Amino acid sequence: MTTTAERRPTRASRRAGYAVAIGINLVLLWLVHGWPGWDAVPFLTADFETVLWLVDLSLVVAIAVNAVYLVRDPRRLTAAGAVLTTAIGLVTAVRLLQVFPFDLGTSDVWPVVVRVLLWVAVVGSAIGIVANLVTVLRPR
Repeated sequence: MTTTAERRPTRASRRAGYAVAIGINLVLLWLVHGWPGWDAVPFLTADFETVLWLVDLSLVVAIAVNAVYLVRDPRRLTAAGAVLTTAIGLVTAVRLLQVFPFDLGTSDVWPVVVRVLLWVAVVGSAIGIVANLVTVLRPR
């Protein structure tokens, strides 16, 4: 059996991706807390405030991790960062399932769709954490 080494994108393209990720997360923070603000979203209820800190944490940690990657991004470090950000995302998705701060009207379908998507996020996050932990813990 032969193995082929997976080629990473160039350092410049990776750095550009990290910068774009930082920018997107900063814009999301601004949209949530600035204009128009999360309370302008018609399907979010006041209960969203109970999970807002997790959403903020997720965005801020993603910004910080991508800022670190701009300086240094070996595979193990990026995998460790992915474990951290994905774990926070997992906690956020679970909390969103518990609180369910969505008012989707009288529809019988949309609440089910949103719950299914949150469960997909939970399962996908768990798989992602395990996969990245393997990369972090794998001997060189």
